[in-house]
Amino acid sequence: MQKILVRAFHLAHLMLRPMTLGVRVAAFDESGHLFLVRHTYVRGWHLPGGGVDPGETIEAAAHRELAEEGNLSAQAPLRLVSLHHNAAMSRRDHVAFYACDRVSQSASKKPDREIAEAGFFPLDALPEGLTSGTKRRLDEWAGRAEPDPLW
Repeated sequence: MQKILVRAFHLAHLMLRPMTLGVRVAAFDESGHLFLVRHTYVRGWHLPGGGVDPGETIEAAAHRELAEEGNLSAQAPLRLVSLHHNAAMSRRDHVAFYACDRVSQSASKKPDREIAEAGFFPLDALPEGLTSGTKRRLDEWAGRAEPDPLW
């Protein structure tokens, strides 16, 4: 009976207060260039990433999003850099920020319904239109800013 009550409590909590979780990855090629994407449905250049699916680990989601958004595979371990509340998305959205020092690309990412444009950029020549969240994460990663708990 206790197990049933606990499961019912968790189910009610999930339905009444769902939390969403996403992931973004600062992915670098062997030359140290950063991979960025420009989506079809939102403005600006972003780090590759997206939502964590039910039953999926955050790291597995990061690997999946690298593959989906850039035909990328990690050739070095992904490192969790920080966690952030994404209040602009919802009161219950959080984003895990990872970095990978070495990724390889099996083929250039062709535009599709989700990705308008994607590519690797030198850190001193990032494209115009970089989102503010992406700028802040890169500054934190580089040690130019203290981590901000908000995305």
